[in-house]
Parts: sequence; C-alpha cells; structure tokens
Amino acid sequence: MSREDPDVIDSVEKAFRLLQSFSAERPAMTVSGAAAATGLTRATARRILLTLERLGFAETDGREFRLTPAVLRLGYGYLAALPFWEHAQSHMRALSDELREASSMATLDGAEIVYVARVPASRSMSITLNVGSRLPAYPTSMGRVLLAALPEPALTSYLDKIELRKLTAHTITDPARLRAELRRVREQGYAVVDGEREEGVRSAAAPVRGAGGQVLAALNVSANAARVTLDELRRRFVPRLLETAEAITKDIAGLH
Repeated sequence: MSREDPDVIDSVEKAFRLLQSFSAERPAMTVSGAAAATGLTRATARRILLTLERLGFAETDGREFRLTPAVLRLGYGYLAALPFWEHAQSHMRALSDELREASSMATLDGAEIVYVARVPASRSMSITLNVGSRLPAYPTSMGRVLLAALPEPALTSYLDKIELRKLTAHTITDPARLRAELRRVREQGYAVVDGEREEGVRSAAAPVRGAGGQVLAALNVSANAARVTLDELRRRFVPRLLETAEAITKDIAGLH
C-alpha cells in the first residue's frame, strides 16, 4: 500500500497511471518508453504491461505494447451509469437536425471537460471530437457552464492552479476576468464562447441538471463562424439549446 495513504493500493495507482500514459501521441510503447512516460521503474512497467496483456487490455508484438478495445469496457461502465445517457440522445439528435450543427454533452474531470455524448453536424467542421475527447475547461462553452456550477472554494482552487494559456487572440487569460465571465454564465443560465479555443468556432452551452437541481453535465451546440453570426447564435440557437437542456433535465427527474 502507499506509504502516503494506507487506504491506497500502490500497484493499482501505478497500473492506472500507466494506462493513462497511452495517447494519440503514444499509441504504442516499449517497456522502456512506458517507464519513461510514467516515472515507474522498468521492472514495474514491464510487470504491469504483461498483466494488462494477460487480462486482454493490451497486446504486444514482442517489442511494443498497445491497448486493445477491451479498455473501452472501463469507460462504457461510466457512460452506462450516467442518468442522462440514453435519454439525451434523441433530444440531441433533434437539436442537431433542426440547427444543422453539432451537439455535444460533457462532464467536468479536474481541469478538463470530457465528451460523454456527441451528434456531429451533417456538414463538416474543421474540429473532430468524439465521446471520450478531452478539452481544457476554461476556453470552452461547456467548460464554463460546468465551472460556473462549482462551489466557490472549488472554483477558487481551480483558478489558483490552472494555467490560462492564450490559445487564440480571443482567449480569456486573466483569472479575474474569467471569474467575472463565470459569474455571468451562472446568472444568465448559459455560456457563449466565440473563437477562444479555436479560431472560427462559436458555441453555446447550457446546464443539464439532476433531480436535486445539481449540474450533472453541459449541453452545447457549436458552429462555424463563417456560417453562423454571434447574433444568430444568441437569438436562434440559445433558446433551442435551453429548451433541449430542460427537456433532458425533465427526463432525468422522471427517473426518480
């Protein structure tokens, strides 16, 4: 067990650290590469990789290891347990079809949002996102809805720790200004972001709530700025977005 916390099993923590080190940049790793990526010893990395292979979560060609589709079982267990997972799909599809733009849903995981549902637009956009994709919370509409719902101590902790990088010319990087924007989001009940994470992409997001009123997730609609003006986003998209988020919220309340 961990010397720092007797309730934490050290080997499990190391195994998950290694699992999370696989990425688009590192789809396959040697034992030495895995050790370097995680800070584990080569012997520990080797044992974990061989265990993952025995369990069917990894495969190897004798030199490099890569994850198998079995790993998706871990994520699917989370998605299947979400109270809005099944009920959101039809609402999101109707919203996307009506506005002819992509609709997504995300939850907050630390400093990032994680996509838990997505209906792509019928016409292509430069951005490619799927269930499981992660983005920083602060420059995204869904992230701002979720951050705005945090208790004040948690939000202060987030702002103290996060590095607000300037991703585009429009990105808010001043903590005080971001806090003021989050206050506005909380008061108006939705967020609008214009090209702060990616130039030319506009989006609006609204909260999806649980039976007790707590924010469970954020729902958004995103569009290419060349097609949709900021005024149209606010005037036409936001009302339908709010209606859809409320419909999903009502469906969730009906489960209890």
